[in-house]
Amino acid sequence: MRRHEKSTTHNAPRTMAHFPLLIDSSVGLPICEDERRERAKMPCLILSTNVSLDGVDTSVIFSEVTKAVAKIMGKPEAYVMVVLKASVPISFGGSEQPAAYGELVSVGFLSPDVNKNLSAAVSSVLETKLSVPKSRFFLKFYDSEGANMGWNGTTF
Repeated sequence: MRRHEKSTTHNAPRTMAHFPLLIDSSVGLPICEDERRERAKMPCLILSTNVSLDGVDTSVIFSEVTKAVAKIMGKPEAYVMVVLKASVPISFGGSEQPAAYGELVSVGFLSPDVNKNLSAAVSSVLETKLSVPKSRFFLKFYDSEGANMGWNGTTF
């Protein structure tokens, strides 16, 4: 845990009482505000496709998408969540050929450039691993408020 230094606006030292208390359940210790802000960048990617995953090694898909999202957003892979829903009825352009829809939710750290890079990376994985053409994939980005995103029994 990082030490908190004296406030620049007050002469009194800042204590943990000045920060919302959040406990890291893996070690049972408080998480300081800096760490809480860092973890608030945890993105969640939900992918739905009409492709069946029977016989597909989903661990490769999860791994490649997680690595791409983490790299593009500058996050450790441990902070990235990926949900993959298969055999979802989807029609795109009146056709039920392979297609996919995705939503990426993040507390901040989205921008036009980041979104464009994420779209390219995720669509590439879907095309190579599930034969979903890039032209049959939509990805929606949500920049959520911290109070609207829960984690570890609380919100950001």
